Formats: sequence, structure tokens, C-alpha cells
Amino acid sequence: MGIGTEDVAGFLAVMDPVLSPASPQAAALSHIFIITLAVCGVIFGVVAVLLGLCLVRFRRAGDAEPKQVTGNERLEISWTVASILILVGLFVLTVRAMEVSDPAADRAPDLVVIGHQWWWEVRYPNGVVAANEIHIPVGSNLLFRVESVDVIHDLWAPQLGRKMDMVPGHPNFLWLRADAPGEYLGTCAEYCGAEHAWMRIQVMAQAPADYAAWLASQQKPAQAPHSDLAQQGLKVFQAKTCGNCHAIKGVDAAISVAPDLTHFSGRTTIATGVITNSVENLRLWLANPQAVKPGCLMPDFHLDTNEIEALTAYLESTG
Repeated sequence: MGIGTEDVAGFLAVMDPVLSPASPQAAALSHIFIITLAVCGVIFGVVAVLLGLCLVRFRRAGDAEPKQVTGNERLEISWTVASILILVGLFVLTVRAMEVSDPAADRAPDLVVIGHQWWWEVRYPNGVVAANEIHIPVGSNLLFRVESVDVIHDLWAPQLGRKMDMVPGHPNFLWLRADAPGEYLGTCAEYCGAEHAWMRIQVMAQAPADYAAWLASQQKPAQAPHSDLAQQGLKVFQAKTCGNCHAIKGVDAAISVAPDLTHFSGRTTIATGVITNSVENLRLWLANPQAVKPGCLMPDFHLDTNEIEALTAYLESTG
């Protein structure tokens, strides 16, 4: 079976974030990757050519035995020295990449990212709590503290920086930066259970003024429901004990076992990237979470149509 166009396109789609760095940290890692790949490619090419020449030149001819060579001191010294020089060169480049991508952490973290099965909790110093999206200002080196509450996760946004394990009980630190506004996709890079593949995250890099405005808006409590349907949805939220897992600022629901829903309507996805955040998709999620994301920890409350409509109206009104 040969390699088709779709295979090449899939490979390029996977490699594009690695080959399109958007920060000095990511650029340092991308460059060392490309250089190492090129060196290995040259070595592979040389070995393949020599092997081909040997197959052609020294193939068996009748019963004659090929000339036996027990050693070549000059050749052995040459490839040993060449190997040492290659390793030293890659080591120097690696140390430089490490210095750029992982500078010393000598201050308090700018953000805290906590991994859960299977979603992300994002905490900002001013008390703002978000989920599954990280907002950052463009052009700033930000120190992240990453941790986990259950199993080992791994935060990785390839275009912005290195990946870092999130170990329960052992916080790690990670530098991220974006030099241009945009949406940068990330993922969990450590297998963490049934829905590992759908533990996605989005990093929203904004101009400093836009970031400040977003952060100020996130400090506000959720908007009070204005329509009758949204008010009924708040009653459903409270009656179905949604607040036992989900926090909403301004409502008697402050536990963060599951994603914070204070400003849910402003997020772009539901279920950590499985579906986009739309009214119709929210209805699907509330009707049967397991059908949307099998294995997720949100139970099916068997809501009827009226309860789904009311709860959807309430969550979409939170701001």
C-alpha cells in the first residue's frame, strides 16, 4: 500500500503547528527539530547509498568468497570523530534551545492551568476562572503553573512553546508567549483515559487592550436571566443540582469539580472542543452528554424537552 495524497496532507496538518512557530520559545524548539531531522536524513541517505553500492558491487558471483577486510583504522577513526562532532553540535544547539524555551522561573505565575479528566481549568491572578480556553496578551512572556487533580496530563500548544507534564501533587512551570494575535490550538499530549483525544484547548492571543477588556468582563458575575424561559432555566439548574459540580459567579454554585459556567456563552466550544458552542449543540449536549462525548464524567439527567430549552436559554444568557 503506497502513500497517497491524503496521507501527505494529514502529515502536513499535524506538522504545521510545529513548523509554524509563533513565539521565540516555539521557534527554538522548531529549529532544533528541523536541524536534527536534516542531520538524521543525511546520515540515512549516506547509509542507504553505501548499502546499495555494497549490494551491487559485492553481490555473490558463483562460489567465490568476497575479500575479507578485518579493519580500516583510518575509516574507523573518521566515522568515530564525525559521530562525536555531530553529537556535540546537537548538544550545543539543544542547550541553547532549552535556554530560550525554558528560562528560569523567578516570579509568581501569571496563570494556573489545572488538568481534569477531560477538561482544563484556567485560573488568573485576579480571581477569574475559565475553562478550556486560555486568553493571553500578545508579546508577553507568561509563566504558567500547570498541575493535575487526577491523572498525569500534558499541556502542549505547539506554536507557542514546549509541552509540560501536569502531575498530581507536583506542580510544574511552563513559559508561553504569542507574538501575533490569533487562535492557537493545543492538546493534552499524555494519554489520560478514554477521552484523551478530545482534551483540546484553545489559546486566544489578543492585543493587550483587548485582553484587558476581556479580563475585566470576566471578573463580573454572570448576567441575571431576563426572559421567563431563562429564569426557568436557572430553576432547573438549581433543582437538578448542577451547582454541585459547576460554579457560576453570582449564583449559589461555587464548586469547580466541572467547568466553571459563569461566562459559558462567550466560549467557542462545548465538551473541550468536541462541538462548537451553539444553541443547537448545547441542546444536544444537555440531552445526552454521553452521546456527544462517550466516557465523559457528566451524567445524563434525562431532561425533558422543556427543561432542555429552559436550561439552554439560561446558559446562553450568562454573558
